[in-house]
Amino acid sequence: MKLFFVSLMAFFLQACSTSSETHIKQSELLSLLSSPEPVLPVIIDVRSNMEYTNGHIPHAQHIPFWRSFTTDVLDNTDKQENIILYCEHGPRAGIAKFAYYMAGYQNIRYVEGHMTAWRSAGLPIDK
Repeated sequence: MKLFFVSLMAFFLQACSTSSETHIKQSELLSLLSSPEPVLPVIIDVRSNMEYTNGHIPHAQHIPFWRSFTTDVLDNTDKQENIILYCEHGPRAGIAKFAYYMAGYQNIRYVEGHMTAWRSAGLPIDK
């Protein structure tokens, strides 16, 4: 049990720090979204329903962080697929990443700066 909490804390802290291995730059994700034949990663918004409804990154699926441990939404997704997570600031995405990692997903990154930075940069938002 202690190892579980240590692992969870490590994923939580990783969501708040940035590196190219753990985060995708906003410009890189925007480029993927706007390419003529987009090969999109699985983009997951882990915020609340109200936050998602008020505006989210285009093509993002809504799976609140608290459902990450029990959802079957990604059951048909290859475990090697690129998964991009974001919340408003980072902590909820860290919890979700831990859940998806425990489910066997290998290529999980966060949006750099999460939704706060995406919105501040004036990037496209779907409602």
